[in-house]
Amino acid sequence: MTSSVSISIIIATLNEAGNIAAAIACTQPSTNVEVIVVDGGSQDETVSIAESLGVKVISSIPGRANQMNAGAMAASGDILLFLHADTRLPPGFEQMICTALKQPGIVAGAFTLRIDAPHLALRWVEWGVNVRSRFCQMPYGDQAIFLTKAVFQEIGQFPDLPIMEDFELIRRLKLTGKIAIIQVPVVTSARRWLRKGVFHTTLLNQIVIIAYFLGVSPERLRSWYRREKFRRI
Repeated sequence: MTSSVSISIIIATLNEAGNIAAAIACTQPSTNVEVIVVDGGSQDETVSIAESLGVKVISSIPGRANQMNAGAMAASGDILLFLHADTRLPPGFEQMICTALKQPGIVAGAFTLRIDAPHLALRWVEWGVNVRSRFCQMPYGDQAIFLTKAVFQEIGQFPDLPIMEDFELIRRLKLTGKIAIIQVPVVTSARRWLRKGVFHTTLLNQIVIIAYFLGVSPERLRSWYRREKFRRI
């Protein structure tokens, strides 16, 4: 791998007009990087904003797994970076990624996490996420997961699940090698923690993970998660 390796940044969107411009801006100015916005049927200005900024925009059936797989198929880069629309990459991310993937035994990676709100409870969430990522090798999607396109194809892409698709992808990757955790953080929006409450959101996330391990179907888990989400709004 050399410094000329290209990175395809894939952003799955659904009504992200308030975030998409900043998400695209954090990828600039970078060389050998393409940005692909995969829209799942936004009813706001997400698509027009992305198109006005000169990035590739494609449409997909909704669902994060479907959208990210569609973006990967359209990607021309050797490395795939899956970026949430409300997460911001640090300056110099491309060199950090290339350096991480050069390490022996590394098959994928992600960044540590910072949440963009000053609440003390969120510092504990960050600490928990970063400990889990480092010692359990289990980063989640809001940490900007990256891997080579070749490895992504070998493991069968994101599983066709309505929830837990990033969790399952990382589980598969761990069977083939190590996950690098870059110590420079990405910054993600606090909106989901603030909307439902930090404790409630953290507890719900843990319940979903445990239920998934116990064999509860992803469809039922999505129903639980959405019902709790809208109950709190």
